[in-house]
Amino acid sequence: MEFIIAELSRYIIIMLFAVYTFYGFRVFMKRTAEGKERVFRAQRTLIFLMHLLCSAILLMENKSIQYVLLWFLELLFYYIFVKIYQKAYKGLSKLILNNMMVCLLIGFIILGRLSYDYAIRQLFMAALAMGFCLLVPLFIERFTIWEKIGWQYAAAGILFLLLVFVIGVEKYGARNWISIGGIAIQPSEFVKILYVFFIASLLSKTTRFKNVVVITAIAAVHVVILVVEKDLGAALIYFVTYLMMLYVATMKVRYLLAGVGAGAAASVVAYHLFSHVRVRVMAWSDPWPHIDREAYQICHSLFAIGTGGLFGMGLGQGLPKSVPVVESDFIFSAISEELGVIFSICLLFVYISSFIMFINIAMKMKKRFYKLTAFGLSVVFIFQVFLCVGGATKFIPSTGVTLPLISYGGSSVMTTIMIFSIIQGMYVLNGREEDGLNENPQENDRQKRTRR
Repeated sequence: MEFIIAELSRYIIIMLFAVYTFYGFRVFMKRTAEGKERVFRAQRTLIFLMHLLCSAILLMENKSIQYVLLWFLELLFYYIFVKIYQKAYKGLSKLILNNMMVCLLIGFIILGRLSYDYAIRQLFMAALAMGFCLLVPLFIERFTIWEKIGWQYAAAGILFLLLVFVIGVEKYGARNWISIGGIAIQPSEFVKILYVFFIASLLSKTTRFKNVVVITAIAAVHVVILVVEKDLGAALIYFVTYLMMLYVATMKVRYLLAGVGAGAAASVVAYHLFSHVRVRVMAWSDPWPHIDREAYQICHSLFAIGTGGLFGMGLGQGLPKSVPVVESDFIFSAISEELGVIFSICLLFVYISSFIMFINIAMKMKKRFYKLTAFGLSVVFIFQVFLCVGGATKFIPSTGVTLPLISYGGSSVMTTIMIFSIIQGMYVLNGREEDGLNENPQENDRQKRTRR
């Protein structure tokens, strides 16, 4: 009986998520606010049903009261923060909010399937980040110094990255973690935001060649530190983000071409300097002769994806733990094995629809600083998705980065929630400025009467 339920549920889960994904693009074609609101309500209903079904399957598989508690806490997390978040971010993009929530809940479900402890810890860190991010609109609206302290962002980011050489610990061959009171933190995750602020602040003031050279040199310091730490995935994200922000700020193709050339040369140098880079390239280019050693991880990732096929084996029916570090770098393999390739493709479309909204928000920003910041954070987000999925599917060599909002890791999930929230906060602020709203309610009424 349990097998029959698991077998039927995989098709229902895929159908629910496919409809959710369809609505994520359908909303772009709606012209009225009422039509869009109907789509958002339908998405929230689909999220609830999908989460309820997945939680029931986990309970059936594990037969533990713990998973009832987990389902209740996840549902409480979803209900409370959707309500409070919309209060704090009045006029927010509901599509971005729904996408953020559905990805978080998918992450809770997959991590709960792998380990109850993983899911509880991830839930706690996500709740902590969501609680903190409720203050983002207040900080953006009340303080006007954010675009004026570009060099301070750079100094803080570099110092934070350098902490790993003082109190850092090594994981998976890279010394890119610090441990404080038994809590492991990955500085490069949080510095990504400061890094984008630094670039946006300085490029929004001037794009003269002399200044571009200085900004490029400071950006390169960030990348070099990450390379020395052997955190090459983060270094690649930083490099591509700067290159794209520089191009958008200047619209000069020669900068883009020079950056691509420099990146290609740096890749060759890294290949000859670092043995673990050569191992990853070898595992990517021809994994099968090294299936028991260097290519064990990527081969088992491909086995998992292939075994799942289009419709997956069913939640709880696969062997995702056979893939090393499946809870973080290779969680896309676990999703594909148990929920299917169709589900995974829908997930990629959810990420893409979020990215489209991010770019749309960036284009609507009036202030150049906000425009560049929203664009830079958008690139950070979508390029990380590309690196994680590309590494798990052998499209590119594995770079050891997480899947945003889904992979296990407090630093990663907190940073991504902050990225979503900062862009939402800028969107809300821009909407208020367009409406001519003032902090004084009486002044708001006066402006509205004047417009009428």
